[in-house]
Amino acid sequence: MPIEKKVAGRRLPANDQQPTASDGFLAPASDELTMEEALRCAYRALEAGEVPVGAVVVCDGQIVGHGWNRNIADSDPTGHAEIIALREAGATVGNHRLEDCELFVTIEPCAMCAGATVHARIRRLVYGADDPKAGAVKSVIQVLNHPQLNHKLEVRSGVLAGRSAEMLQSFFKSRR
Repeated sequence: MPIEKKVAGRRLPANDQQPTASDGFLAPASDELTMEEALRCAYRALEAGEVPVGAVVVCDGQIVGHGWNRNIADSDPTGHAEIIALREAGATVGNHRLEDCELFVTIEPCAMCAGATVHARIRRLVYGADDPKAGAVKSVIQVLNHPQLNHKLEVRSGVLAGRSAEMLQSFFKSRR
């Protein structure tokens, strides 16, 4: 097994390749720093011509999943950042239940992504900007923490909301 080394708080593979979630590099300590990573993911979507939404999943202080919108690139209507991050996290931890994990996303999740968050048993959701057109946490409908659901999770909104909203608004302005 290759020897890992730590660089700037991250564990890197011995061959100095770009770290991935499966390498288990360490998550930042605060919500704002972790949201910075989600914003970097959103920027990857923007570079690819996708709607700039990014997400990361953190478990036991480590980022275990990254995602950014890939609907167009993958011809996949479920290619949302949250779904991709949850899939990677499940593969990384080896379980479809992510009970000890937190999901960070740059915009309020839609109904599909909010539902996936509940099914994954995410412990905590942290998101940036509200989505007044499709948000399914509080803006349009409230999928999370519905009284009939058997899973409840903590939610924190507004983390780096201005930067998240600005990236989305700039993207849509450039399309008009």
